[in-house]
Amino acid sequence: MLRGVLRGLYIALFLCFFHVNGQHKLSNKYNLMPWPETIEENNNKIKITKDFSVFITDNSTRVYNASVNFIRRLSDRTGVFFDEGFPTLKNQSATIRIRFENEKKLKLGIDESYKIEVKRSHVDITAKNDIGAIRALQSLIQLVNFDKESFFLQGVTIEDKPRYAWRGLMIDVARHFQPIAVIKRNLEAMASLKMNVFHWHLSDDQGFRLESKVFPKLHQLGSDNQYYTHEQVKDIVRYADKLGIRVVPEIDVPGHASAILTAYPRLGSKKDYSYNIERFAGVFDPTLDPTNPEVYTFLDTLFAEVTMLFPDEYFHIGGDENEGKHWDANKDIQQFMKKNKLETNHDLQTYFNIKLEKILNKYGKKLMGWDEIRTKNMPKTAIIHSWRGVNEGIPKGTLVEAVRNGYQSVLSNDYYIDRMQSVAHHYLFDPIGNESLTKEEEKRVLGGEVTMWSELVTPLTIDSRIWPRTAAIAERFWSSKSVNDVKNMHKRLKVVNAQLEELGLTHLKNREAILRNITKNQNVQSLQVLTKIYEPLKIYTRNKGGTEYKSFSPFTLFADACSVDAEDGLEFNALGKDYIKEPTTLKKEKLVSFFKKWVEGYHQFKNLPINPITKNIANHYEVLYQLSDICINALNNQKITTKEVKELKGYINFLKKPLEDTELVIISTIESLLNKYSKYSKA
Repeated sequence: MLRGVLRGLYIALFLCFFHVNGQHKLSNKYNLMPWPETIEENNNKIKITKDFSVFITDNSTRVYNASVNFIRRLSDRTGVFFDEGFPTLKNQSATIRIRFENEKKLKLGIDESYKIEVKRSHVDITAKNDIGAIRALQSLIQLVNFDKESFFLQGVTIEDKPRYAWRGLMIDVARHFQPIAVIKRNLEAMASLKMNVFHWHLSDDQGFRLESKVFPKLHQLGSDNQYYTHEQVKDIVRYADKLGIRVVPEIDVPGHASAILTAYPRLGSKKDYSYNIERFAGVFDPTLDPTNPEVYTFLDTLFAEVTMLFPDEYFHIGGDENEGKHWDANKDIQQFMKKNKLETNHDLQTYFNIKLEKILNKYGKKLMGWDEIRTKNMPKTAIIHSWRGVNEGIPKGTLVEAVRNGYQSVLSNDYYIDRMQSVAHHYLFDPIGNESLTKEEEKRVLGGEVTMWSELVTPLTIDSRIWPRTAAIAERFWSSKSVNDVKNMHKRLKVVNAQLEELGLTHLKNREAILRNITKNQNVQSLQVLTKIYEPLKIYTRNKGGTEYKSFSPFTLFADACSVDAEDGLEFNALGKDYIKEPTTLKKEKLVSFFKKWVEGYHQFKNLPINPITKNIANHYEVLYQLSDICINALNNQKITTKEVKELKGYINFLKKPLEDTELVIISTIESLLNKYSKYSKA
């Protein structure tokens, strides 16, 4: 009997090993993202022809909407003229046959599983509910392939479900207002990557972006007339619901309250203080007064209005970055704290948060807030939104501490895409990491949220800051922890990045529009060459101290046309590292071709009229040209003169300096190449 058990265990382990390796091989062939839980190939192939059709078992608004969008994208991608082109409830012999058991109201933890079977004559999609069915269609569109004869759906069987229930994107519309069209196209992109929570950051020091009929001064005085009406909010909530996306609003209190207090200064902690909408970025002092009963009456009335607009069970109160300076300076507040045995400002904020939790419960809502809200007295029904980790001096990060103390938690630490870090950095950061959690603690990790803080983005640039990195993070939230091959991710992401344009995103085309503005409608090809090797400065160094840029500063500059993971920079750096390790003639020729590209780019750039915006770029471009010219000769001749070494040293030191809030990402590789092959040393 023991021998049989061991044999069974061996077979199981073998199959598991085979499956993992098979999955890895298929990820080299297919460009699915997020990568599914299981996938198996078969020899079937469904050609995309004019009689292509979709059958659904029930008239679900979500599935019908998703099917129409699927057919539209399929027609545009393939160029095929479909005879019918709309989903049907009658034709059970259709090309795609979608069956699901019921429709579901969106809520945390809903079943999103599905199965796709590409058979000889048709595709079967089955799911427990309509949410799973629309997730399946997003995978199916990624299976479209082609040869010289036709477009077709590749033959596979997929069974899939998410790792985490909460897979969100937060968009801050307070620092820079984002119109409805921006929100909708990003919701479409979220749905295409199976993300399911849109966290709408509606208020901050720089603006209160929601119409209030009970307190109209909020949007009249606190928004620069840039806000969402009730009808617009309802429209977004309906739009998101069709895509299977929950909408969680955030009204940030008690700090980050400058816009609120501009409208209603009597609610502030510092009396006779001139409150104004903040124009800079950063952390500011204006704070609601938690000892003032009128504050709770105000918030009760406001929340009664706002919660009616948002059907989701969760409501985000912010609660972050309150230093309490105005509390410290208010004698009445200090006396209140002493009377109520509140020793610290954190204790006072907990007093405030507990009152808000009771108000929200009255309206059927559960409280969510940034990790500062967690104290021993905060009810366990609250969701802790973790944004701080070991980088902020918290030993194991706030998510781990929260779940170990009985709270459900969502992670955003290291998913702050406004920090302009590489996609690999975000992709390799797992919500749990290597922490040892019990099964119950793991269940409390709900998932994660990408955070798009908008101090440095406008509607022109926001898509390029969110995408495509968020697609890779979406995979981290959906797929198995073991799906972590960075090289393979980059391969698939390149395809997905182009497909995102089908959804109306502007992350690629707007970069060229910015370059046309910089050159004043001249040829932009030479600047496009630079954007492929320069990246925006990282981790807020572009706007040090939050005072270089203001609300209405220009965001049509060279840094805004550059993006993280500069395409040629990634390739050149990998090639240079490989060449240093094992030099070959082929690798040398590829390196030379890069340097020639930069030489030719400079010659094109020289023909453009220089203006005040391009003047500084011209200086860097010329130095890059001079450096490239020497490097071409050095690589081709395998030698370099003492004079050239000295010149290169100066060029490298110059190019290490930021250019218009960007950095040249190839410079360290160039320095390594010269160190190894010319005995050049750093000064």
